[in-house]
Amino acid sequence: MSIAPDWIHALQGGVAIGAASSLLLLVNGRVAGVTGIFAGALTPRAPGFDWRALFLVGLLAGGALAKVLFGAAGSAAGTGVAQALAAGLLVGVGTRLANGCTSGHGVCGIARLSPRSLVATVTFIATGALTVLAMRRLA
Repeated sequence: MSIAPDWIHALQGGVAIGAASSLLLLVNGRVAGVTGIFAGALTPRAPGFDWRALFLVGLLAGGALAKVLFGAAGSAAGTGVAQALAAGLLVGVGTRLANGCTSGHGVCGIARLSPRSLVATVTFIATGALTVLAMRRLA
């Protein structure tokens, strides 16, 4: 159990994501759009496969480490495999429609002052808020 307020954890996570995204841009010249990285890792002989695969392994390892260190508080406790797969499928469809994901648009695109990324991020947030509202009304 942590004595730090929740906003401290959010701030730490935001700093870590920003630093990692900046490092990827500086070292590889690539934007940290996770969906694009994942799509590129599906072709083992494509240029850049190695760094993409390592990036994805790092994401999984980071999640596993957070689970070990922080327990269920650091994960989507109570989410079943079917729900996680359905959510992943919906996110994948949404990222194709938006030509990028929340990490690509929200973290990197807004930092570059991209109008398209600003519109996409506002849409992500509004859709998430409406989904929470609908789920609370239905429950």
